[in-house]
Parts: sequence; C-alpha cells; structure tokens
Amino acid sequence: MNLRLYKPYFIKFQSLIALFVICLLISLLSDKFLTVSNGWNVMRQISVNVCISVGMTLIVLTAGIDLSVGSVLALCGAITAGLLSNGIGIMPLDLYIGFTLLGAILVGLLCGTFIGGFNGWVITRFNVPPFVATLAMLTIARGLTLLYTEGHPISGLGESFAYIGTGWLLGVPVPVWISALVVVAAVIITNKTRLGRYIYAIGGNESASRLSGINIGRVKIIVYAIAGALAAIGGMMVTSRLDSAQPNAGVSYELDSIAAVVIGGASLSGGKGTILGTVLGAIIIGVLNNGLVLLNVSPFWQQVVKGMVILLAVIIDKSNAKSR
Repeated sequence: MNLRLYKPYFIKFQSLIALFVICLLISLLSDKFLTVSNGWNVMRQISVNVCISVGMTLIVLTAGIDLSVGSVLALCGAITAGLLSNGIGIMPLDLYIGFTLLGAILVGLLCGTFIGGFNGWVITRFNVPPFVATLAMLTIARGLTLLYTEGHPISGLGESFAYIGTGWLLGVPVPVWISALVVVAAVIITNKTRLGRYIYAIGGNESASRLSGINIGRVKIIVYAIAGALAAIGGMMVTSRLDSAQPNAGVSYELDSIAAVVIGGASLSGGKGTILGTVLGAIIIGVLNNGLVLLNVSPFWQQVVKGMVILLAVIIDKSNAKSR
C-alpha cells in the first residue's frame, strides 16, 4: 500500500482525525465522557472560545494577532454588568441614568468594537506591530477593568441577563445558538463578500494588495473592530453564566483562541485558514479540557498539555507547508 497517495487526505482531515482520536481515548478512560449532559456541557463551554476565535481568525488571516481579547472580554462584561446593576450616576448634576438589558448589552458591544477598532487604528496609523499594540491593550483593558470594578465582582444581574449564559432554546443552550450565529455570519463574510476577499488578499501579500487599490488600513480596522465586538459578546456570555462580572475574567483566553485558530489549520503568517477549521480547533481544545478534568488531571498539567498541543499543531503546519 502506497501511503503517499493518502497523504493529501490526512493533511486535509488531520483536525478531524485528531478530534476522533482524542474522543476515543477519553471515552475509553472515562465513562462520563460520552453522555448527553457532558456533551452539552462541552458545547456550552466552548461557545465563548468559538466567538473569540472567529474574531482571532479574521485577524490571523491578515497576518496579525490580538493578545488583548481576554482583557477586552473582562472589561466589556464588567461594563455591561455595571450598567445593569448600578447604571450611571452623574453626581454634580444629581442625575442617575438606568439601563435596560438591551441598552447595557449595546453599550458593552460598542465598547468592544471601539477598543478593537482602536487597536487596528494604532497598528495601521503608526505602523506598530500587532503583537506590541495588542499586548499594550491587554494591560490597559485589564487595568480599566480593575478600576471600574474596584477589584470586586459585580453581581445580582437578574434572570433575564442570566438567560444568555444559562438558558435553553429549542432544547439547545443559548450560548450555542449565539456562537452558531457568529460562525454563520463569519463564514458568509469570508466566503461571499468583498471584505472577505480583501482579508485573504492582505494576508497573502500585503504589498500586492496595496498596489491593487485595497485600503489596507480600513480593512484592518474593520477586522480588529469585529474581533473586539466578538470578545464583548464572549464577555457577556461569561458574565451571564456566572451571574457576576469578575475583574480577572478572561485570563489566558487569548491563548485558547490562538490555539483554536492554529489547530484549525490557519497559518500565523496570514492568508490561509477557514472559520469552520477554527470551530473544529475550538472543539478540540474544549474536548481536551473537558477530558483532562474528567480524568482528574492537575490544572498545572493541563496547561502543559495545551501548550504541547499548540506547539505540535504549529510544527505540523510548517511541515505540511514545506511538503506542498
């Protein structure tokens, strides 16, 4: 049997094969893994990472990176919770402004969109490397979260808001519906719109894209703004599920999203990757996390395992690129 004939198929379906192997191993080691309740639990848990990772995919396709999504998630979740719980008080005018659920959510989304767009503006206007710009925003957004919350959780957000993270709709958890809508919208953008073609073109060859008339700066600002909005959505789901905005929410979430993008087959050099591949990568990360918990693996070792999986995915991607 000539295995070389099957190599293209192994490369194409390597993420699916990896997911199958992981599920098989965990199911053999734990009888709690292949249950309906655990399946929904995994899907609910990965919904946040799916939303963040979709935005990260758009950025990586342009050969960028965003390290601030975890902090933006925490800040937008805290702002939404604060507006729901306390509103805004303007002391000199003795004025209090209360917020409805929809109003607080819209403000949170606008904050995430603005921060993401600001990241894109700094990167394009001042030619700052994305790694540096978003690393700075990681610290800024985390500091703003701590200032806004004064280091304390914001709790008691009401049943309507809790429904976003804990409710069910037509037998499916609401967070799964939200992440599914995000995925569908992103697939349409990347495959059916001019913006999607520009994103791939910029990642493939930015210089050629500029010469062909594509407004590089505008596209990047839009992409980073979308990623910021999706981080805000993730923040609301986390805050809703906990019924509390935690100042330290979202720590290391950027690493999980980057892992999902890389495992899903996207290239960190840009121009290569798909939204559905990223979703599959997020599922692999979620299943792996869930399996390690079921097997009572130490949280410290869980970090080691995830790091090794990311490294292995990058090595495989580089090897595949050389063989093509």
